Amino acid sequence: MKKHILIIPGDGIGPEVTTWGKAVLEQIAADHEHEFTFEDGIMGHAAIEATGNPLPEETLTKARGSDAILFGAVGHAKYDNDPTLKVRPEDGLLKIRKELGLYANLRPVVLFDELLDASSIKPEVLKGTDILFFRELNGDAYFGEKKRSEDRDTASDLMIYHRYEVERIAVKAFEAARTRNKKVCSIDKANVLESSRLWREVVQDIAKEYPDVQTVHMFADTAAMQLIKNPRQFDVVLTTNIFGDILTDEASQIAGSMGMLASASIGDGTGFFEPIHGSAHDIAGQNKANPLASILSVALMLDISFGLKEEAIGLTDAVRQVLKLGFRTADIATETTDSKKILGTKEMGEQVLILLRQTLSVK
Repeated sequence: MKKHILIIPGDGIGPEVTTWGKAVLEQIAADHEHEFTFEDGIMGHAAIEATGNPLPEETLTKARGSDAILFGAVGHAKYDNDPTLKVRPEDGLLKIRKELGLYANLRPVVLFDELLDASSIKPEVLKGTDILFFRELNGDAYFGEKKRSEDRDTASDLMIYHRYEVERIAVKAFEAARTRNKKVCSIDKANVLESSRLWREVVQDIAKEYPDVQTVHMFADTAAMQLIKNPRQFDVVLTTNIFGDILTDEASQIAGSMGMLASASIGDGTGFFEPIHGSAHDIAGQNKANPLASILSVALMLDISFGLKEEAIGLTDAVRQVLKLGFRTADIATETTDSKKILGTKEMGEQVLILLRQTLSVK
């Protein structure tokens, strides 16, 4: 198989983790006789510094010409500390999602048993959790009209959804549910938001086409509580852009760390794969970042964009074996972790490659 992959390292720890995402792609290509070619692009703070634009046209052109995109992270404390800045790194991420029609963000929350003790939640509550989030990406307050009064004392963000936007992601969520445990939980705030009332109405209509799938509706605040109280009740979770952003960060603690959660942003063309964590500038360049979310994002790429399920399973198994051997980065280490097995970014990436080679040789 021949595939062309665009690597956008982004900001902060992005370059460090995507290094290992690319490394496992190269290993898989070599062992399975695939031909993966690579190209680099810039986005976010790095792009602003270089061009003044968080998403240069050159990067967007490369993105459109690729078969898949592996992204690192976007953001910088400079912008967090100065809300008056007009050009922001995150603008590049929002724009590429819109330009490529990436309307569905898939975020699997799968708990490796080896990390049961890495979460602050009781192991008996967590064990067996397997959730697939479908977060809508092209609507909501992130893309609605934004206003600021002349005196700068009043601001508003339009939370907007169109029927077709809800329909297309709902269909993807219900189709996925049919391959899992046939349960969809749709999360909104239909008790207070008109956009959520449209959301619920459309999801109810789509649900009629999937009578074999159990459908429940839950308010976002209740869902936030239930994710901690009983995460195993969820199978496929379907939700809006802003609620999905918040709830999946919360759900990362089920998995032990944001450094463990991969994601795929898809539409009808090129897929965009990234860890859900941010740029973490406080640890950038210090060999402390967890590369496993980037590596697991590659597993999603292999499966979803390339249809290489065997390779995707092999890569996930390699990560699982590394964890079984007791290796941890600092974010998933506990008091009982052998200090000699707490690794840096580079060392953890190397361990995955070692186990990946062993997994592939066994197959």
